Amino acid sequence: MATDKALIAHLYRRAGFGTTPKLLEELSSKDYDDIVDDLVDIDKINDLPDEDILSRYYPQLHSTDNFGMDNTKWFYRMINSKKPLQEKMTLFWHHVFATGWTKSEQGPTMIDHIAMLRNNCLLNLRILLRDLAADPAMIFWLDNCENHGKNINENFGRELLELFSMGIGNYTEDDIKHASRAFTGWTFEQPIPLYPYGHFKSQFIFDQDDHDDGEKEFLGNKGNFNGEDIIEIIVKTDACAKFISRHLYNFFVADEPQIPAWSIEPPKDQEAMDILVKTFLDSDADMKEVMRTMFKSEFFKNSMFKRVKCPAEFIASTLKLTSEIGPKDSRLSGLHGLSTVMGQTLLDPPTVEGWHTGKEWIDGGSLTERINYAVDLISDMENVGSKFLVDSLIMSDTELSSEQLVNGVLENAGHLEVSDQTFEQLLDIASKGPSVGNNNDNEDVRSKVIQLYTLLVSSPEFQLA
Repeated sequence: MATDKALIAHLYRRAGFGTTPKLLEELSSKDYDDIVDDLVDIDKINDLPDEDILSRYYPQLHSTDNFGMDNTKWFYRMINSKKPLQEKMTLFWHHVFATGWTKSEQGPTMIDHIAMLRNNCLLNLRILLRDLAADPAMIFWLDNCENHGKNINENFGRELLELFSMGIGNYTEDDIKHASRAFTGWTFEQPIPLYPYGHFKSQFIFDQDDHDDGEKEFLGNKGNFNGEDIIEIIVKTDACAKFISRHLYNFFVADEPQIPAWSIEPPKDQEAMDILVKTFLDSDADMKEVMRTMFKSEFFKNSMFKRVKCPAEFIASTLKLTSEIGPKDSRLSGLHGLSTVMGQTLLDPPTVEGWHTGKEWIDGGSLTERINYAVDLISDMENVGSKFLVDSLIMSDTELSSEQLVNGVLENAGHLEVSDQTFEQLLDIASKGPSVGNNNDNEDVRSKVIQLYTLLVSSPEFQLA
């Protein structure tokens, strides 16, 4: 059964980094549930075959001491991966388990950290939390290397409960202490010195001699717990199911209040939360099944344009719509800096709380950067995608009315929905000057269509996913 293109475009904005008119046409003949299954079942699809070619054009990638260059590779994957949900879930977990380069200044650990998130992004949550706790970048970020059997450091234990799995109000200070005791001895081997050869990787080690073997009491359970035991207790709680589900809703469905308010502000859609929580608990924390349920739900299908794109999403989706980005595209090297000026430095979030989302992505400076970036791309006819967007309207077999022209622009850009005010502004441009369509191609016609696209990408609605 064919699927509405607007719904597919919505799915790909949330489960990936947007789409193109060509891809929408290919997918529209498939059943929606089958499209979701293809996105979620990432193991059935091979990795990018040409990703390693990037290092031929960017020799800096051979160095692991420049985390900005590694973001070049990540943006390339966002735009070109045949497994877009894998990259989107990696970005999601990077938001939740915020870990940054600034403190360690150790490139290899951050590269391995993102790879760990990517490898585990759709596995069971207990696997992801276990590998997170054993990740050298996280261990150093939250000082668990200073968490000793006879002198505990509560930093990781506290954030594991507060920001990574349960949320404020669902545990006690004693729970933090006993969780921290369980993770004593979880540390990493000392890497060899930086000079003269650069950074080398570090590996997780469990130091039994530095582990607290005493009895612990955590969330009402007593035992000689290790870190794995703490994680096992956490993932079986309703609090964990609710906390992770709200994170998923905020990132994939609609903007929620910022995380610190969750203990006092209820979710926007309690019915949606109940569905996600039930799936989480029934599947025993299987993230693949939670995502499958979410994308097939009516609350997801009815959530179009209810969240603001983060900078990484905005950059990748706009490039995907307008351009074909191959390994030697010189623009790749500038995307790390571009994302930073828009307010999001990947691999280096501002705090362990991560980035504030929703409308907080937008201020006068970041909005100007977003609009200028999108306008430059959409108006450049050297870009294959941009040229197609324009030509597909100009080369229409019939002359387009003003309303048909505006609707064609909106559909080409991802079946966008705009306010009456924005639609009227587009219609005003469409009603002036030469007619469009009927193979009427000249400079004035092309300029008119480009002007429509530039107005659209400058609109508030283009910032929404």
